[in-house]
Amino acid sequence: MSGDSDWVFGYGSLIYKVDFPYLRREVASVSGWQRRFWQGSHDHRGTPEAPGRVVTLVPAAGAVCRGVAYLVEHAVFEHLDHREKNGYRRHAVAIEMAADGASVRGVLYVADEDNHAYLGPAGPEELAAHIAGATGPSGSNRDYLLRLAAALRELGEHDPHVAELEALLR
Repeated sequence: MSGDSDWVFGYGSLIYKVDFPYLRREVASVSGWQRRFWQGSHDHRGTPEAPGRVVTLVPAAGAVCRGVAYLVEHAVFEHLDHREKNGYRRHAVAIEMAADGASVRGVLYVADEDNHAYLGPAGPEELAAHIAGATGPSGSNRDYLLRLAAALRELGEHDPHVAELEALLR
């Protein structure tokens, strides 16, 4: 990381909803993490009364999560911190670039089980039903899942958790 810019890793909507300026964009991955629809969304894909479900990362030995790394100026974090305010915190991580295997230090946003919006695990059918019925200011929770699944396919990534939920919603 340089003095005026840092890498941020996107594994959910940061892959396809890029509403911030960046200096570089690279397909990348982080090790030891897996995507799960275990975080509640009270502000984007649901409401406080009926939260949607969005992805967070959970530790998983041996797992590799593919997404996108962005090199951003420090000022961009004000926007990202606001966007990810509903229970997410920055977490330092090593990010591996897909193109050349280089590793850089960066951050990702994780919503762990200790945050107010955490919904936790559920079976695939329960998750799919929850996602199918939730809508918030940023649109339907179903659209979030389908856009994420399409974005992962564009990266050449097969995430079994996301794919199973997509199949149940289709």
